[in-house]
Amino acid sequence: MTLIIFIFGLIIGSFLNVCIYRLPRDISIIRPSSACPICKNPIKPWDNIPLLSYIILRGKCRNCGERISIRYPIVELLNGLFYLLILYVFGFGWHLLPLFAFISSMIVITLIDLEFQIIPDVITLPGIIIGLVSSSFLLPDPFLNFNSSNTTVGFLNSFIGLLLGGGLFYIIAIVSRGGMGGGDIKMMAMVGAFMGWKAVLLVTFIGSLLGSIMGIFLMLLKGKDRKTKVPFGPFLAIGSIITLFWGGAILKWYLG
Repeated sequence: MTLIIFIFGLIIGSFLNVCIYRLPRDISIIRPSSACPICKNPIKPWDNIPLLSYIILRGKCRNCGERISIRYPIVELLNGLFYLLILYVFGFGWHLLPLFAFISSMIVITLIDLEFQIIPDVITLPGIIIGLVSSSFLLPDPFLNFNSSNTTVGFLNSFIGLLLGGGLFYIIAIVSRGGMGGGDIKMMAMVGAFMGWKAVLLVTFIGSLLGSIMGIFLMLLKGKDRKTKVPFGPFLAIGSIITLFWGGAILKWYLG
């Protein structure tokens, strides 16, 4: 089961690379087939095996010999490892599917927002619906019974989380006068739909903390000023992943 889940994660990770490249460029993720971004030649199926093809080709395109970004195998490996961690923490069951979708969406959001400063609606809007439905029946609530899949988030908790996540960041966007984008608002609505209102608060805290640390780093070491735009989505994504796996433990530690 561990091997199957890991291989499945690698395959989905390969698809995530397609999404990361094509979604912000408004290219269909279905057609055309994968091609080298440099020479535009289609990639053969045997050159598109997750991880293995990159190693065999030594990180170069078979046709033009240009370097293939290290991002591709990293995304594949990271997604496979996260799938294993989800299996280990939450156990085997139907709840794995929406959790896989959530963790993969966080990876895609992070890399797209870092490069293009956008969070595509095609990820967050369906994610809100999926989170709301799956939380009602499948998704375990890490704050109620950590390491257990027997206690679901529940529809009410999920719905309140959706409203709190979207509403809180909508208010921040108004107060900051454009400092917060619409993509962040919908992303946090999605996070609330998946994990409930407590997760929204913890994700906001962790994301703000990480963002502040990065901002100080950029000002002190890179000579940036307070007006430098830094995408907030990646910090919220990291906060969401931390909350998913360790939110219950963090809350227990804090209250203690």
